[in-house]
Amino acid sequence: MSGAYLRGLKGSLTGNPDARLVFLCNFEVEHAWARNYVGLPIPRLASAPATVQRMEELGALLAGSGDVICLGEPLDPGFKRYATGLGFHLPAEFVVPPGEPGASTGERILASPETLRRLADLADGRTYLMPMGTSATEQKISESTGLPLAVPDSDTMERVNGKIYSRRLVEELGIRPVPGECCETVDELTAAVRRGLDEGQPLIVKESYGVSGKGLIVLDTPAKAERLLRMVRQRTARTGSRAIHVVVERFLDKKCDLNYQFTIDRAGGTRLDFVKEAQTSGGVHLGHVMPTRLGAAHLAELEDTAARVGKRLHADGLFGVVGVDAILGTDDTLYPVLEINARLNMSSYQGPVTERFLSSGAALAKHYTLDLDAPVRFHQIESALGPLTPRGPGGTGVVVTCFGTVNAEAHRRPPFEGRLYTLLFAQDRDALTALDAEVRDALGAVPTIGEIR
Repeated sequence: MSGAYLRGLKGSLTGNPDARLVFLCNFEVEHAWARNYVGLPIPRLASAPATVQRMEELGALLAGSGDVICLGEPLDPGFKRYATGLGFHLPAEFVVPPGEPGASTGERILASPETLRRLADLADGRTYLMPMGTSATEQKISESTGLPLAVPDSDTMERVNGKIYSRRLVEELGIRPVPGECCETVDELTAAVRRGLDEGQPLIVKESYGVSGKGLIVLDTPAKAERLLRMVRQRTARTGSRAIHVVVERFLDKKCDLNYQFTIDRAGGTRLDFVKEAQTSGGVHLGHVMPTRLGAAHLAELEDTAARVGKRLHADGLFGVVGVDAILGTDDTLYPVLEINARLNMSSYQGPVTERFLSSGAALAKHYTLDLDAPVRFHQIESALGPLTPRGPGGTGVVVTCFGTVNAEAHRRPPFEGRLYTLLFAQDRDALTALDAEVRDALGAVPTIGEIR
C-alpha cells in the first residue's frame, strides 16, 4: 500500500504509480561525483562514515509495503514494530553481507554474487532500482541485475549536480542570482576573492560538489582570504595543476533559508511538491519547518522558477526529484536558486510521514545529536517519547524517522555521538518550540544520554 506522495513519485519516475522500487539510499553519492573535480585545500570535518551509511534507513518510511530497501544492517525490530503501529507499511529488507571496511552498501552489493542474484530475481518489467543519486556503482548494479534505473544515469546526474552548473543555469535563464561567480582555475579564484574583498563583503567559497557544510570556507577577513590563496598556490606548485572547481559568493543578510522540491517526469512535465523553510548553521543542514511564512507573490515566483529550471534540466537529460535551496533577503528579495540538488534530498524522505500527520498546523523536521555513554535500545527512546507520540493521522507529537544512526558509532570509546532523526507536529510554530523542549527533556531522562544538541 502506498500513499499519494509515493504513488506520485513512482508515476513520475516510471510512468506506473504501482511500480515496485528497490531503494538504495546512498547518502555518500556526492563523494563519488566529486572525484573528478579539484576542491579546496582545507581539512574535512566529515560526518562519521558509519552514521552517514546508517542514514539509508530513512528510506524505510518512504518506501511502501510492495517495495524493497537495501541495507547494510537490518532495521531494529523495535523500530519496525513502532513504525507499523503508526500506520506505515514497511518494505521488504535486503540486508547486504559485510564487505571491506568502509565499503558502501552499493559496493557491498557488487561484491556479493548472492545479493546480485536476489536482485536480478526481482527484474519483472515493473521493478526499478531507486538510488538516492546515481554514481558508477549504482549504474553497475543496474546493469548487473537487469533492474532498470528509476532515475538518470551517472554521467547525467554528476553533470547537473555541481554548484558551477547551478550558477550557469541561473545565468542562462535570467533568474535573480546570489551575487558571486564560478571559478575553474586558480587565477579565477584569486581574482574573484580579491574583488570581493575590495567590496568589503564577507565571502563564502564552496566546492562545486561539497555538501552539508563540507567543502566550504568563510572568508570574513583579509588574513583568511590570503591564507586560503596561499594554500592554493602551494598545492599548485606541488601538483603543477592550476585547476579548481568552486564558486565564490557574497554573504547576504537574510530572513530565512528556503528549500523546495519539484519532480520532473520522463516527458518533461514539472510538479512543485513543497516549499519549506530550512534551518542551517554554518552551511550545515539542521532541519526544515513547514509551512513557510512566504506570501503569495514569493510562492508564485518559486513555482515559476521550478517550471523554468525543470524544463532546462530535462533538456540536459534529467528527470526525477530536484531539491533547490533558496534565500529570502531581509529586504524581502527572493533569490530563487542558491544551488540545485538533482537527487533525493533529506526532505524527500519526509514525504509519507508529513502526508500522514500534517493535516494542518506546523511541522519541524530535525535530528537530535546525542552524546552517549553506552548504546541506547529503541524501547528506551520509545518509552521516553511515548507520551509525545501522535495518537493517529493528523495528530500532534513527535515521530522517530530513523533510529539506526543513534548507535552507529557505538564501536568507538565512550562518549560517542549519535543522531536521532524525527519529525515534530504541532498546532503552530510556538507549539513546535514547546514540543521541541519537551522532546529534549524526555530524551534527557534516558540514563545513557548526556548532552543533547
